[in-house]
Amino acid sequence: MRFVSIASGSSGNCIYVGTEQANLLVDAGISNKRIEQGLNEIGVKGSELTGIVITHEHSDHVRGLGVLARKHGVPIYGTAETLEEIKGMSSLGKMPAELFHPILPEVEFSIGDMTILPFSIDHDAANPVAYRISQGRKQVAVATDMGHFDQHIIDHLQGLDALLLESNHDLRMLETGPYPYYLKRRIMGDHGHLSNETAGRLLNFILHDRLKAVLLGHLSKENNYPELALESVRCEITQGDTPYKGTDFCIEVAKRDAMSEIITL
Repeated sequence: MRFVSIASGSSGNCIYVGTEQANLLVDAGISNKRIEQGLNEIGVKGSELTGIVITHEHSDHVRGLGVLARKHGVPIYGTAETLEEIKGMSSLGKMPAELFHPILPEVEFSIGDMTILPFSIDHDAANPVAYRISQGRKQVAVATDMGHFDQHIIDHLQGLDALLLESNHDLRMLETGPYPYYLKRRIMGDHGHLSNETAGRLLNFILHDRLKAVLLGHLSKENNYPELALESVRCEITQGDTPYKGTDFCIEVAKRDAMSEIITL
């Protein structure tokens, strides 16, 4: 299994998960051109995509979906509510109805040799989900756009080999930054985004000796810095109630405009 962030940030998100039998994207929130360039860098063609799973309908997760789906006829998976929102987005253009495949939170489905478990998260979207993806004993997850975490989230992120986790903002930067008050409240609210510190606290509940890699994703351009996100998360781990230190794991920041390293499991 290969796990790669093609792009991750508040301006666009697209994650690749692939095996010898299937090539999957989690979200398509950048241009089709950038998506195909990223795929080509890892030796995959757009025509070889087996499916696209969508977390929710916000533009930074679906921007390139229309062009990609029409060009290559790629099946699209998402909750029924998410798919209805996507169908109504004029910016994406019309897509063939047969490409849409509704899924249910907490109900597994398969794409090729991968088993995919969508699970509910709290965000200001129609019916958003995060995804846990497995092939045999190998398991990865993509979990972003969460206003908070609870035991439900913790339970679904246990025993992973690799994870892309939201580390959206630094709380102090957000509080003192230029955003209007209503937007600050939205981001900090229970249906907003995880801060660096909250991401670190969540990691304390799911770290284990076999966790190979963590990518910190969906960073805000205006309210975070990669170095700050990394340092804050590592500090939360080191100071947390676990036997681990922040430097015990391979933790990197997924970039908004460049590929991550390929994580091979």
